[in-house]
Amino acid sequence: MRLRRTPRWSMNYKRTHVNWFRIIVLALLVAFGYYFNRVIVPTIPPPFVPTPTATRAPESYVVEAQGLFDQGKLLQSIDMYKQAIQADPYSDIVYVAMARVQVFAGLYADAQDSAERAILLNADNSLAHAVLAWSLDFQGEILQAESEIKRALELDPNNGLAHAYYAEILVDSYLNGVGPFENLAKAAEESRVALALSPGTIEAHRARGYVLEATANYAEAIVEFEAAVAINGNIPDLHLALGRNYRNPEIADYAKAIEEFTRANSLNPSDPVPDLELSRTYVTVGEFAKAAQYAESAVKDAPTDASLRGNYGAILYYIPDWTEAARQLGLALLGGQSEDGQIIEPIPFTTQSRVPEYYYTYALALARLSRCGESIQIANLVLGRVPANEIAVANANEAIKICATQPSISATAQLAPTPTGTPTP
Repeated sequence: MRLRRTPRWSMNYKRTHVNWFRIIVLALLVAFGYYFNRVIVPTIPPPFVPTPTATRAPESYVVEAQGLFDQGKLLQSIDMYKQAIQADPYSDIVYVAMARVQVFAGLYADAQDSAERAILLNADNSLAHAVLAWSLDFQGEILQAESEIKRALELDPNNGLAHAYYAEILVDSYLNGVGPFENLAKAAEESRVALALSPGTIEAHRARGYVLEATANYAEAIVEFEAAVAINGNIPDLHLALGRNYRNPEIADYAKAIEEFTRANSLNPSDPVPDLELSRTYVTVGEFAKAAQYAESAVKDAPTDASLRGNYGAILYYIPDWTEAARQLGLALLGGQSEDGQIIEPIPFTTQSRVPEYYYTYALALARLSRCGESIQIANLVLGRVPANEIAVANANEAIKICATQPSISATAQLAPTPTGTPTP
């Protein structure tokens, strides 16, 4: 068998030719693939992912927020301002605008925070200091409010809104016993300056009306508050102010007062103040059933507010519903838990506001329920604390008198109430 011999390698072996056309085409394909992967692919949106929308300009949020404010949609306006801040977190102007709306919405602590953030961004923003002062005034921080408003006017003496806020702060300083009587005259001057500098603003007319109300010029105050409502009729606080002035005995237009308080309530249903004012107005005209209805609504809006329960209990006594009156007044004056388990802090005995009324009405309700040990204790407290208050003293003595004749009164008797005094509207 013969083996096949492999041919030897030879220097004369024939080589194959290089195909340069193919090499060039392959190089071009590689280059295009690299370009497509690095440049084209990143611009193609991934499948099943929604295309992102264009970012809104911060100014558009501000315009929408102002529109919502004009419609009386204060909470929605605040939310829109927050979106504007998310779009531009370094705008002190937006923070100040939001703080102003927060004051009108009754969110005073939030307004303080917003104004302070504006000042951190721009310490020389006069309006930021002014709105901060306004928010502090509503929280009872009168001295700090005065300091901030003076700083605002140092930065810009022609800031009309600052003069308006200063007028209100001066009134409150006098009413709270912090400032002298002369503050009322100074407040009047500041309110006139505010109107001269910013005649088309809510705050200027509001401040002027507030000064006039504090100085017992109720008819003129109504004119100013009406002017503020003409600028924006959807601010609950303005309707509350009008209601107070219409209800004043010198004006005594209770129908208009009820109309204004109802308007405020419709604009801000979660606020207990309009319900409270409606309840007090109906007490003034002797409609205790309606008064109790609104007083109960106020309690539901703010179940831990002891003063609202005191108001409700005092009205219930005149229905009469002595059992529920005693329960509500007990929660107000002794503390306890709300229906949903929240803590109610008791109202300490003071000579201010309606606190003596709550105490003597509690003594009366306890006496009607034959709980004379408690009743006499509360009545003696009233006699010892407010001996110069004739109505309180008369009602405390009436509670003691009822207990003195207790054997002839059934614990469940539904007798008509016979307090010496009258309910304080």
